[in-house]
Amino acid sequence: MKSTQSINLNYRGRFAPSPTGPLHFGSLVAAVGSYLDAKFHHGKWLVRIEDVDLQRQVPDAAREILYVLERLGMEWDEEVIYQSQRYEAYRDALNALNEQGLIYPCICSRKEIADSSIIGLNGPIYPGTCLKSPASVKDAHALRIQTNNDAIQFKDILKGAYAQRLSSDVGDFVLRRADGIYAYQLAAVVDDAAQNITHVVRGADLLDSTPRQIFLQQLLGYPIPQYMHLPVVTNAKGEKLSKQTNAAPINISDALAQLVDALHFLGQKPPLEILEGDISSFWQWAKQNWCVTLIPH
Repeated sequence: MKSTQSINLNYRGRFAPSPTGPLHFGSLVAAVGSYLDAKFHHGKWLVRIEDVDLQRQVPDAAREILYVLERLGMEWDEEVIYQSQRYEAYRDALNALNEQGLIYPCICSRKEIADSSIIGLNGPIYPGTCLKSPASVKDAHALRIQTNNDAIQFKDILKGAYAQRLSSDVGDFVLRRADGIYAYQLAAVVDDAAQNITHVVRGADLLDSTPRQIFLQQLLGYPIPQYMHLPVVTNAKGEKLSKQTNAAPINISDALAQLVDALHFLGQKPPLEILEGDISSFWQWAKQNWCVTLIPH
């Protein structure tokens, strides 16, 4: 089935894995979806290694991820970006937000927050303790951003209209942890802007993060990409495939079959004989026949 979607020649997409372990089928689905959406539009597909949290990094995982992508025939455009080399950019963005009077130090422990909070979309909603009673910056402290209850709305390409009111749904969130590590929300926003990303295609487990990222984009004067959140692969227990759930790594000796399985998971309808070809012919068919309307919502 040929897609009737229009071509966007200015498309710039990305795949941004964290090097906390080898690629597994769940991350393969995200990689294939983002790659095909970019290539269908004759756009650029970039790879970014999200290693901002060095404590969670597995030695050689980034190198292994790039090796597997190459063996799968997924060619990225432009230089690979490593978040661990971009702390200065994150600091500059944090300073810009601080100049707007929106950043404040927080010394609350996780237990203190859990004991005094209601549960929101992503766990306890921070009750604003250190906003109401400013903390001493002499102590180890995180840096939070003050949110508001204006509706943050966007239209996901797959899931349609989505909205959050950050103050009541999420609360003031951390941009830099007490150990000095910059938070995912800030780093992803700064890097998407720096790489001129126009389309973010990723797993639906990150859907709830998108309003926070749009909030930061608005405050920093960044363009807002279009978002498409793909269905998440789960195991037999209904848990998202991850290192924590012992997801099996991609077996590159059986690369073609796993790529075809990823296409099927994304609702695409490759012909049976595609398994008789090679990876090059697989990508030729997949790029020409990518159809967003077939992806399960």
